[in-house]
Amino acid sequence: MSRVSGFSSPLLLGFDEIERVLDRVAKASGDGYPPYNIERIAKTDTNDECLRITLAVAGFSRESLDVTVEENQLVIRGRQVDDRERIYLHRGIAARQFQKTFVLADGIEIVSAELKDGLLAIDLARPTPERIIRRIEIAARD
Repeated sequence: MSRVSGFSSPLLLGFDEIERVLDRVAKASGDGYPPYNIERIAKTDTNDECLRITLAVAGFSRESLDVTVEENQLVIRGRQVDDRERIYLHRGIAARQFQKTFVLADGIEIVSAELKDGLLAIDLARPTPERIIRRIEIAARD
């Protein structure tokens, strides 16, 4: 059975990449660990759209976290190493690895990443694009 695409209209030219991105997002959704928030933050002079992704990463140090951008994807990885010298009577806080992926639209830039009080905050911005109007000359053919 073939899948019907919402982008198959002949009036939507060049949107095949969006369909691939939606497939990537569906695969990357994974589990809900670590929990996270996405919020809109105040605009700046150069950016109309500013966002902040905040992940709850209690127990992770700055050295055990890795934030990268790979082909329009923001990838956040956390790796904890078990401390073999500790003897736990109860282990309620898991030392587990994670990878969280967010697909970024074209033009989105990572402004900063900060770890404070067990929360990793990553600020993103979309610079205001210049409005360009280009006139297309119409050639006459006989």
